[in-house]
Amino acid sequence: MFFESPGSLLWLLLGVPIVIFYILKIRLRRLPVSTVMFWTQVLEEQNPRSIWQRLRHLVSLLLQLAMLALLAFAVADPYFFWEARSARRIVIVVDNSASMNATDVKPTRLAEAKRQAEQWIAGMRHRDEFALVAAGIQPQVIVGFTSRQKTVSSAVQSLTTTDGPSQVADAVALARRLLGERQDGKQQEVVVFSDGRFSGVEELSSVLAPPSGGHEPPGTTDTLATSPTTNSTAQAPVKLQIIGTRAANLGITQFQVRRSLVDPLGYEILAEVTNASDQPVECRFEVDLNDEPIDVVPLKLDAGGKWSQVFEKTSASGGRLLATLKHDDALAADNTASAVLPRREIQPVLLVTSGNLFLQKVFEVNPLVKLTVVAEAPATVPAGTVVVYHRVAPEKLPAGQVFVIDPANATDLFAIGEQIANPIVTKQDKDSPLMSHVRMDNVLMPEARALTPILPEQTLILAEAVTKEPLFFAVNRPEGRVLVLTVNLDKGDLPLRTAFPITVANALHWFAGNKQDLRESLAAGSLATISSSDFARPAKSASLLLKSPAGELKPLPAIERMTIGPLDHCGVWSIIEDPGLADSGKATAPKISDKTQADESPLLEIACNLANATESDIRPPEELLANTVTTSPVLAGLGSRPVWFWLLLTGLVLTTLEWVMYQRRVIS
Repeated sequence: MFFESPGSLLWLLLGVPIVIFYILKIRLRRLPVSTVMFWTQVLEEQNPRSIWQRLRHLVSLLLQLAMLALLAFAVADPYFFWEARSARRIVIVVDNSASMNATDVKPTRLAEAKRQAEQWIAGMRHRDEFALVAAGIQPQVIVGFTSRQKTVSSAVQSLTTTDGPSQVADAVALARRLLGERQDGKQQEVVVFSDGRFSGVEELSSVLAPPSGGHEPPGTTDTLATSPTTNSTAQAPVKLQIIGTRAANLGITQFQVRRSLVDPLGYEILAEVTNASDQPVECRFEVDLNDEPIDVVPLKLDAGGKWSQVFEKTSASGGRLLATLKHDDALAADNTASAVLPRREIQPVLLVTSGNLFLQKVFEVNPLVKLTVVAEAPATVPAGTVVVYHRVAPEKLPAGQVFVIDPANATDLFAIGEQIANPIVTKQDKDSPLMSHVRMDNVLMPEARALTPILPEQTLILAEAVTKEPLFFAVNRPEGRVLVLTVNLDKGDLPLRTAFPITVANALHWFAGNKQDLRESLAAGSLATISSSDFARPAKSASLLLKSPAGELKPLPAIERMTIGPLDHCGVWSIIEDPGLADSGKATAPKISDKTQADESPLLEIACNLANATESDIRPPEELLANTVTTSPVLAGLGSRPVWFWLLLTGLVLTTLEWVMYQRRVIS
């Protein structure tokens, strides 16, 4: 037998004062009484003493010494060699990704995984150590190694669901690093509770691990992942517990929206639906904008089939788009998808011209343009206004967004040369958004003027003639963007071609910074990087909050550029101004579900969808289900209690016995 704390045996020295107290005789007090007749009679009746009466104090002494010895040995924590040899160090890995929310196993796969993990924890024996790792969006150590069964059990019950992808392979690597930190001869293993829907499951289950004495719960597959780069500590066996059945599921695997590059009010929706089942499925796909239906598509998908389509719609107001699959299956997270359609803002345009019908009409027909036509440029221009100069432009262009068309004089940004008789466009920047859907190689441009940019390092040539003269170029100056188009609208045929309104629309988008075109829907588990220019902040001193789809609030730092996330739940996340319900100055602000702030207009909205074909396919791999080993779990039971437990129990029995025999007083 060995002792964990042999120094605790010094408590045995307390036996010396116990013996002394028993040896000492209590000196009797003398008291006067009226007669000794009755005391003499009592003494005469007790004179013949039995052996038990002579030894009763000796037995009491021995019992108390035995109790002291049991307590001292219990504090020293004795253990046998076979106990140390059979001690285990186990890391439990629980997959809490999106597919574990499937309800083919009641109530959910995650609930079943937690129940089976509890069975393993209930089998914890003396000197065993357990740790818990969550394998959701980011592998996380929930509880480090501990021998307290209740601590690990409470941690398992505290695991919450997420809508992100599984990271079981990384979680197993993290578990092995935990095991590698301690080298004391304990049996090491990793137990994974998952449905097998994660990247790297083939490698993880490729090599069978040696049996460990029949301690596997039902449905366990022993596996051992090998790697030429890992050391011996990384070869701890992995027991993969498969949760779930090969249930069918239908999911929206892609849902994005963007503004049309041609139609100022138009927008395009890209949708994709995948049938992750072995049978054909019929369902209905619905799309709503701000709770108003805009399209319904009946679908019929083959087994393992996929459907995708681009919808073209129009709306200036924008808002929230919600796609819904009308089909009952085991996973609800991918039956809906959200997207945010940016609102089109009215753009003020000041046209300075002596008169050109084509130029005036190309702005008037744009419903997002508030046009003002003047013959002479005003002294001041309102902020945010796009100024269009036709032919006559000031020598020094004003700050802000400026569009110069057919200039007749030089300015501070370009010099003007001779007329070009019939220039032919031979080179144009196809990668620039200003030239999107625009072709100028077949456009007639008589009497165009040769221009020479004064700031070539800040100039981007968009269209160039065969003689190398720039015909269309952009200048990115600090005071504002500038576009210059040297085309005579009265002599050429550009106003008669579709390239002209498209060019003007592209220019307006470019001046607006293209912020109104696309707000990408993110996949669950992603990080989002935002800056203060992405939304209008009420005040620099105002505190901001991140609001989850469930209404929980978290504070955001007051910096110009920040990364938020991971966005671990599907739905629309919002950035709102702090209404005073949360203290953003704390390091960890409380989550608030008060609905009073739900009516506030969000500063920025971010759509988050499952958008993961691997998570939508909730069918466990057939090979893993075929190799599943069904055995009964071995629980710890009463016989696996440590030695100190039995010593304390024996001491309690002796204490009770000594009290009943010697300390209890009976009056009859």
